[in-house]
Amino acid sequence: MALKDYNPTSAARRFLTTSDYSELTKKHPEKKLVGKLYSARGRNNQGRETNINIGKFNKQLYRFVDFKRNKINVPAIVEALEYDPNRTARLALLCYRDGERRYILAPDGLSIGDEVVTSPRAEIRTGNALPLTNIPVGTMIHNVEARPGKGGQLIRSAGGQGQLLARENGYAQIRMPSSEVRLVPEICYATIGQVGNLEHENLVIGKAGRSRWLGIRPHNRGVSKNPVDHPMGGGEGKTSGGRHPCSPTGLLAKGKKTRNNKRTNKFIIHKKK
Repeated sequence: MALKDYNPTSAARRFLTTSDYSELTKKHPEKKLVGKLYSARGRNNQGRETNINIGKFNKQLYRFVDFKRNKINVPAIVEALEYDPNRTARLALLCYRDGERRYILAPDGLSIGDEVVTSPRAEIRTGNALPLTNIPVGTMIHNVEARPGKGGQLIRSAGGQGQLLARENGYAQIRMPSSEVRLVPEICYATIGQVGNLEHENLVIGKAGRSRWLGIRPHNRGVSKNPVDHPMGGGEGKTSGGRHPCSPTGLLAKGKKTRNNKRTNKFIIHKKK
């Protein structure tokens, strides 16, 4: 992947960059592997607005990605590399030996015609999925299961990769992209390699409208609002808020730890920076 620049014909285009999509080989997705995608627009299941910064996004189809990789010992050939509007990574279309087609996250270095397989005895090669107990220590991995059989939940965004550090007492130690070291049951599956589309982190949005297409609404400071809209609003002239920074619902910000999941604390060996 390479980034595409534009002539500065306007202020919005001066720093705008997009992908040139040169690595993609197919324009339209498989009809049997897509479905409708609905926008909650920041509302919960009761219809109440719980996030004021999320709105409607451009209409798009959802691609059903095979995160479980549960076709054991059935080889597959990479047929195409495709764009997915719902995630930062690219997708690889696999055609299995029995004729079934599935999408997987496209690792960096995977190309058309390559063969991949999910097997405890698979070769340590980009795109293959194995249990952590059969992966050599030091290997770079992605799409890691947090629970056996549930499918990959960890390390799935563009450019993401984790490293298998050690195995002990039935658990594998994995260094996450955030530098956090986490315990995962060693019978969980993981995919070899790094998630593709490495240049995604260098994209420049360029204009507010492009964020709006993604469903990101404009964000206002709390001190610029009225007291009825925000706890930090109001005051004659410009003020610094008059109280500790908080959210519109009064939750404290700046320094307060937001993690509130004591159940999984025992799986974190080294916290992220």
